[in-house]
Amino acid sequence: MRTNPYIPFPSKILDVIKHTKKEYTFRMEFHGDVKPGQFFEVSIPKFGEAPISVSGITENSVDLTIRKVGRVTDEVFENYVGDTLFLRGPYGNGFDVDKYTDGECVVVAGGTGVSPVRGVINALAASKDSKDKHVILGFRSPSDMLFRDDIADWENKIDLILTMDKEAQGYTGNVGLVTKFIPELKLKNIETAQAVVVGPPPMMKFSVIELLKLGFKEENIWVSYERKMCCGIGKCGHCKVNDTYICLDGPVFNYVDSKALID
Repeated sequence: MRTNPYIPFPSKILDVIKHTKKEYTFRMEFHGDVKPGQFFEVSIPKFGEAPISVSGITENSVDLTIRKVGRVTDEVFENYVGDTLFLRGPYGNGFDVDKYTDGECVVVAGGTGVSPVRGVINALAASKDSKDKHVILGFRSPSDMLFRDDIADWENKIDLILTMDKEAQGYTGNVGLVTKFIPELKLKNIETAQAVVVGPPPMMKFSVIELLKLGFKEENIWVSYERKMCCGIGKCGHCKVNDTYICLDGPVFNYVDSKALID
């Protein structure tokens, strides 16, 4: 039992899945309770820590999809299967998956924002009324796509719209921002439908606007905020917005609460 939240624990790398030149998923050994949307602090001694969202959960592991963008993540990419990283967490409140599997649900995610909702989408695809689940995923280009095998599986189980920001050679699918496709959604009961939106701040802002235009209730929309959550336990203040600590009160928020968070 881990009693001191400041002390990281060693975790063995069970597998490494390469998605793009800069994004890999590290499957880490982990035993314990965890939700999609929560995050771990990943650390390497002498290099520091970085907060990474949970992108997959099994009985004995968690997936952490990491983008190579800085000193810590650069070093993480030098560690491969059989090596050990250090983790603290999980932190944050995560997504309550049961809220979205019963009834209609819309997930809108862009880029690396697909990582925190991958577990939610997997649950939607496995639900009994999976055809009432609508997912819109956007990437910058085909070469920036994450979770290709999952997407191929989701296409057969849910109403999935995959789109690229711009045209690319050899690509024949949808082109345009995710907001372009929200007005096209066909929902049976907009009064009870739930929505999850995760991605870059501008994408989240305008996606929520489109959902509200469609008739979604504010209290039925959920978002996830990405911040520099250095400590994970509300002590350092790096992620504080107004009186809210994103690492403690989030990173998953109901839109009713999140709309007042002005950074």
